[in-house]
Amino acid sequence: MNKPSRVLTVAGSAAGGSAGIQADLKAFQELDVYGMSVVTAIVGRHPETDKNVHPQTMEAIEAQFATAQAQVGFDALKTGMLFSKEVIERVATLIQGANTEHVVVDPVMVGKLDSKLLKDDAIFALKKKLIPLSTVITPNMTEASILLENRPLKTVEDLKQAAIDLHELGPEYVLVKGGRLTGPAVDVLYEGTTITTFEAPRIDTVNTSGAGCTYSAAITAYLAKGKSIHEAVLLAKSFITTAIEHSFTYTDQVGPTYHAAERKYGEAHRIKEVIEKL
Repeated sequence: MNKPSRVLTVAGSAAGGSAGIQADLKAFQELDVYGMSVVTAIVGRHPETDKNVHPQTMEAIEAQFATAQAQVGFDALKTGMLFSKEVIERVATLIQGANTEHVVVDPVMVGKLDSKLLKDDAIFALKKKLIPLSTVITPNMTEASILLENRPLKTVEDLKQAAIDLHELGPEYVLVKGGRLTGPAVDVLYEGTTITTFEAPRIDTVNTSGAGCTYSAAITAYLAKGKSIHEAVLLAKSFITTAIEHSFTYTDQVGPTYHAAERKYGEAHRIKEVIEKL
């Protein structure tokens, strides 16, 4: 049989199932790659203490990574919520030793409701240790702003300049996601000489929990399957746009995107791609 491509996610576990490792594994399954996980922290709010983030030990993180690498191996990996400076530095070392071709860094810093998912002292480690190892980083507008010393980002032109400046941190590609823009949903990809914008219709819904995780997971899956970065982003943006279009909620809280939407409804969004040589 033709074995599926192998992908690893190193991220937080979201108890509600909408984001983090749960979202990543759902995306991996939908896109026919073999998904594995390293849980860095468990995110779930305790009803009495109100504690929301429960970090795993370094030993547990290392053990999970070693097991996935030894038992299966991986063609691509992504990182999500790493939470602390120590975890970022250790994960960066593990990635260097793994010698995998594709590394997608989703610099998770804040949750959907602006809950803090990265300690302040970890931002420097993220910039210096992890981002330079990446094939592509996928910050949303808030995360891009933080990485650029809280620079205001309001327009597509702002996103283009942000992508250019973030490229100086050392990734091969930068994808700045324009989820908080007004108008169409425009993302900006940059690799040093060319800016590519990817435009999709904006879906009128608040149920977008896990959208960023799912988007970066889809990019990782497509890279593992041999797609170029431009193809991977194009396909992944169609996948997440369809998932957002069919999003839902079970309660009065922000609900998840629907990972099975593209398969179930046979829909794929046409993404407008514009390439601009600098």
